[in-house]
Amino acid sequence: MDIVESRTRVVLFARLSLSLLVGCPFVGCDGGASPFAYVPVSGQVTYEDGTPIKENIRLQFVSLDQPAVGASHARPALTTVNAQGRFENVTSYKYGDGLVPGRHRVAILDAEENGKLLVPQECTNVNTTPLKVDTATLPLVIKVPKP
Repeated sequence: MDIVESRTRVVLFARLSLSLLVGCPFVGCDGGASPFAYVPVSGQVTYEDGTPIKENIRLQFVSLDQPAVGASHARPALTTVNAQGRFENVTSYKYGDGLVPGRHRVAILDAEENGKLLVPQECTNVNTTPLKVDTATLPLVIKVPKP
């Protein structure tokens, strides 16, 4: 190996090391662990009269209480609802890990059938939804007004 080739390898190694050192805090080079604790949750979503909404709608949960840990924020969680309106395996970080403890806004996604919304419009967006749950009360019960 000549001096130019050796020098090139050293420079490439130094650049790679520097990019890993600088980039890891932003992409989470912590071995895949989340800085948050999670509570496994399950529950049911129905209309206020108790009838199921629709199979295969998805629920999105966004934490209202969890403060950031360093530069990390709690991820929104998702789950799919079955024909009876039940859900489990709520996933925030890893499949079925649940929700960070506390209160969450709940948005109902994919709640449309034949071009018609099955829930009020405001329930389909996490910024406008009036639906809220708290992990202190399990299983979760979500009652949705009919549109």
